[in-house]
Amino acid sequence: MPLISVILPAFNEEQTIADTIKDFHLALPDAEIWVINNHSVDETESIARETISSIGCKGGIINEHRPGKGNAVRRAFLNIEADVYILADADLTYPADHAHKLISPILNGDADMAVGDRHANGHYAMENKRAFHNFGNRLVRSLVNGLFNAKLYDIMSGYRALNRDFVKSYPILVEGFEIETDMTLHALDRRFRIIEIPIPYKDRPAGSFSKLNTFRDGARVINTITKILRYYRPLAFFLIAAIIFMATGFTAAIPVFEDWLREGYIHHVPLAILATGLEISAILLAAVGLILDSTTHQDKCNFERELLKNSSSYTWKK
Repeated sequence: MPLISVILPAFNEEQTIADTIKDFHLALPDAEIWVINNHSVDETESIARETISSIGCKGGIINEHRPGKGNAVRRAFLNIEADVYILADADLTYPADHAHKLISPILNGDADMAVGDRHANGHYAMENKRAFHNFGNRLVRSLVNGLFNAKLYDIMSGYRALNRDFVKSYPILVEGFEIETDMTLHALDRRFRIIEIPIPYKDRPAGSFSKLNTFRDGARVINTITKILRYYRPLAFFLIAAIIFMATGFTAAIPVFEDWLREGYIHHVPLAILATGLEISAILLAAVGLILDSTTHQDKCNFERELLKNSSSYTWKK
């Protein structure tokens, strides 16, 4: 049988952690359940430990003292060995009874990542009352789909099933709630197969508070996308910068051209120097983009070779 591990990053989730563990144990009685206690200052750790012990499920508690969901997921991926990883929140917002739907395409070899899509049936829009958060989701989705020519609906879902190949080849360099966006971008850039599966979604129960901050975490996500564009699409990134510098240089040069055409003499010498500097910068930016694009292509070739060499993917037969 494949080894399945449920990973539950938790920061101050004393009100919901016990029910979350019980729900996933009921849905997946043979799976390991690991709670990644992310520097909680309430009773999250003790309640989780007691719940796991009382119901007799496999797994345990892993402490990650550096704050941030990205750090918690990184610790889990480093410490836990499994064939299929299920990543979910510990706040009862994701239905544990849909875990089998996420696992199925992974075990059948149809996907490397199965994402619980909260938007397909409109549940997220009905339950989430933060207008700016909804706007941020749509913005990020449009940016990612445009950047990678994809057709994804839920870029930021925290409910995912992942195969071992993806987990063990994914470098986690982010620390906060932008981890889901970064995970999706890595999968798209490295050509891992993604399947979205509609799931119901409900808001946190009364008395449980979200740690998300719409503007702070939204800025982090946008920053992550900018970094991905710079790191994995350097040609596009530096060509855009080169075009901006070139257009600015031409604008600065307009009075210089007018002087030359009208009198054959340049009066706006500072503008001429500025325009020349901007155009030289544009050429340098384009050259940097071409060099980095070649380097990125070689990096992708090396990644594919390593993935083929170390691949552990297989189809489980029922």
